[in-house]
Amino acid sequence: MSRGGTLTGIRLNGVTKRYGETEVITGLDLDIHEGEFLVFLGPSGCGKSTLLRMIAGLESVSDGQITIGDREVNDLPPGKRGVAMVFQHYALYPHMTVYDNMAFGLRNSGVVSDDIDRRIKEAARMLELDALLQRRPSQLSGGQRQRVAIGRAVVKEPEAFLFDEPLSNLDAALRTRTRVELARIHQRLNSTMVFVTHDQIEAMTLATRIVVMNRGRIEQIGAPLEIYKRPATRFVAGFIGAPAMNFIDVERAGDQGGRLVVALPGAQIKIPTAVAASSLPAGKLTLGVRAEHVILDASGPLEGRAEVIERLGDRSLAHVSLPNLPLLVAEVPRDLELEVGARVRMSLDAAHLHLFDEAGKAHHGV
Repeated sequence: MSRGGTLTGIRLNGVTKRYGETEVITGLDLDIHEGEFLVFLGPSGCGKSTLLRMIAGLESVSDGQITIGDREVNDLPPGKRGVAMVFQHYALYPHMTVYDNMAFGLRNSGVVSDDIDRRIKEAARMLELDALLQRRPSQLSGGQRQRVAIGRAVVKEPEAFLFDEPLSNLDAALRTRTRVELARIHQRLNSTMVFVTHDQIEAMTLATRIVVMNRGRIEQIGAPLEIYKRPATRFVAGFIGAPAMNFIDVERAGDQGGRLVVALPGAQIKIPTAVAASSLPAGKLTLGVRAEHVILDASGPLEGRAEVIERLGDRSLAHVSLPNLPLLVAEVPRDLELEVGARVRMSLDAAHLHLFDEAGKAHHGV
């Protein structure tokens, strides 16, 4: 959504946040494109909510600039930035009806009554709140209250929407439904939306781009499948994906035809991409492989014992112990009845391996 023809992209240039001597965001640069759904993803304490609050004007910027559209907003109060924020806690006025909760901010801003009524009815129709406009928050379910909080943001017709973990108070079924509703709202409004979460499923299903954060810094920016398939660091590889990627410490074993060969107990593996041994920094190497690429194979070089079987409905996962190796998680073929304690042989799908150096940087080759 644009207001008065202004572009609604957001730019962060060298943004830093300090609390006393503690630096929680360090020199962060980021362009948020007009109309995209960008998700800040990372563990608790990584700085993602602080960053969102700086964009909203609820936290000051220690260094750097934030630009919304064509305006630098560092010194503007929240109400002048043209953004609307939806919080984890709904923050609805309990004594007001749904209609009045949605109208409150508009009335304070001097919007005329007819325009308020039009905006509320449009938002209520979009969010399926038409029949609830005269109810009070205590008469609503958690999912309905969250939709009212979203509706209160929609009626402001902002340049950008900011969401701070808005689904974390909902149960699993409601989270799924509300995710779908948010995706539909984005498609209808074509607005710039910035969403903070620690939940990778929310990030993968909602985002056009994901910003993976760790300790106040950006680890990787990319489309969901790009980040899943080509993680830039070991941190990203371990954070994205359920179950987490398997990691195995390996030794350099040579170079065949320009491709690195690594050794692990019981097997040697040629890395499929052209990663030359000479191009890698000194130090330990770690091989990464996802559960779906650990193949249960009767002639495979790795042998172990199934310690735990997770039956997840659509698929099953086997946690396999191997001599001198960490527990490996492998996806079990649907037609295979595997029991705890069974001996299994495995191979690794060479086309889907990841290599990380001692600093945690990925080496994908070409």
